[in-house]
Amino acid sequence: MSVLESIHIDGAWRTAAAGGTREVLDPADATTLAVVAEGDASDTDAAVAAARRAFDEGPWPHTPTAERAALLRRVADLLQRDREDIALTESRDTGKTLEEGRVDVDDVTNAFRYFADLVMNESGGRVVDAGSPDVHSVVVHEPVGVCAMITPWNYPLLQASWKVAPALAAGNTFVIKPSEVTPLSTVHLVKLVIEAGAPAGVANIVTGAGLPVGQRLAEHPDVDLFSFTGGLVSGTKAGAAAVAGAKKVALELGGKNPNVVFADACATEEGFDTAVDQALNAAFIHSGQVCSAGARLIIEESVKDRFVAELVSRAQRIKLGRGTEDGVECGPLVSQQQLEKTEDYVASALAEGAELRCGGERPQPSEVRPESGYFYAPTVLDNCHRGMRVIREETFGPILTVESFSTEDEAVTLANDTEYGLAGAVFSGDTARARRVAARLRHGTVWINDFHPYLPQAEWGGFGKSGIGRELGPHGLAEYRETKHVYENLRPAPVRWFAG
Repeated sequence: MSVLESIHIDGAWRTAAAGGTREVLDPADATTLAVVAEGDASDTDAAVAAARRAFDEGPWPHTPTAERAALLRRVADLLQRDREDIALTESRDTGKTLEEGRVDVDDVTNAFRYFADLVMNESGGRVVDAGSPDVHSVVVHEPVGVCAMITPWNYPLLQASWKVAPALAAGNTFVIKPSEVTPLSTVHLVKLVIEAGAPAGVANIVTGAGLPVGQRLAEHPDVDLFSFTGGLVSGTKAGAAAVAGAKKVALELGGKNPNVVFADACATEEGFDTAVDQALNAAFIHSGQVCSAGARLIIEESVKDRFVAELVSRAQRIKLGRGTEDGVECGPLVSQQQLEKTEDYVASALAEGAELRCGGERPQPSEVRPESGYFYAPTVLDNCHRGMRVIREETFGPILTVESFSTEDEAVTLANDTEYGLAGAVFSGDTARARRVAARLRHGTVWINDFHPYLPQAEWGGFGKSGIGRELGPHGLAEYRETKHVYENLRPAPVRWFAG
C-alpha cells in the first residue's frame, strides 16, 4: 500500500521529511485502511514557518471579509459534493455508523456556513463614547495570527471544523494535527480548503503523534494560539507548555455528564418511552465515544426499577457491528487500547460493588462483527456510587452507570458532583422544575427533555476541568481574534503637562 501524502505545508502535499509512516486501522476488523506520513518536529517547524510567513507577509489576514466568507461557503459546498465519500471515510476510520458519518458532514457544512454568515453580519467595530466630540474611539477585532490545532479521534472531522472555520473567518493561518488514530477525514477537509482557494501557507496539516508533533506545536515560539480538544491529562500538559510561551489557549478536555430523570418525566407511557430512548441515545451513540455522552444516569428512586429494566432490555437489542453495514446501530471502539480501557473500567466497577445488568463483554463474532474488531457490548452498571472510578473518570466507551435519588436537591448534588462540567440533561414533566434544576447545574450545555443536539450559533465548552474557552457561537469566533482599541484625537494640541 502506497504512502498517502498526508502532510501539507506551504501549498504542497508531501510525505514526512524523515520518511516516517503509520498504518491507519479499520476498527471493525483491524485491517489497514491507509498508510499515512508520520511527521516529526522538523515537519512541524516547517509547517509553522509556512503559516508564519503566510500571516506576516501574505494576503489572507488583509483579505476583505466578503472574500473570506465566500471561501468558507465554497468549502461548505465542496463538503456536500463529497458527502458520501467523506462519510464513508469517517465511518471506516472511527467505527461509527455510516449514517452518523453523514450527519457529521452536514454538521460540519453548517459550521462553515454559520461562521461565514457571522463575519458578514458584523459591523466595522464598536464605537466607544470618549466623552468628547474631538475624539473618535473604536474597538476593532483582528486575527490572532498563527493557530495550532490538535483534534481528537472520536469526531475528527467535526472537531476540526469547529477550529478551522472560525480561524479562517477571522483571517488567521493554521497548522492542524489530527489524532494519529483517525486522520483521514481531516486530510480530506484540508484538501477542500485548498481547493476552495486558500493561499499557500494558510492551511497546513502535519499527521503524527502527540510526541513530538503536538508538543512542538504547543511550545513553538511562532504560534500565537493553541487550541486543543482531547483528554484531560494530555491537554493540561500541552496547555501548560503553550501558556509558558504566553500564547492564547483554548482547551476542551471532556466531561462526565449526568442525565437526570425525574419520576414525573415518566408519568405517561409516551414520557416513559421518550426518557428511556433518550437515555440510550445519551450513553451509546458512537459506542459512548462522545465527550458529552450521558454516561451517568441519575434516576429518581420511585421509577428506577421499571426504568432500568426497560433500559437494559433495549440495550441488549442494540445491533452492534461494522458501521458501514445496513441495520447496524452501533459500531466498534476505535482501537485495541480503547477496548482494553473499557474492559478495565467495567472490571473496576464490579470490584467496587456495581451490579452488571447487561453487556460487560466482547460480543460473539458474526458476519457484521469480525472477531478481530474492537467490539464491546453496550453495558449497564446498576447501584453505582461516587466512590467508583467508573463514576469519576471519563470512560469513552459503551458504559452507562446508574445512580438514584429521592429529592430534587439530592439530584442536583449528584449531577454536580464531578470535576468536569461539560454537559448534562434533566428530564421532567414539570417545566418549572426542569428549568429550576437546569439553572443549578454547573455544566456548559444543559438539555431539558433532550440529549446531544447542539447548534453552531450556541457556544460549546465546559466548567471546571472540562476546559478553557468556548467553541462555536460568537465566542468561538472571538477565540481566534485579538481585540484592539483605536483612540483618535481629532484636534491634537499640546498638553502642556510639563512646563519646559
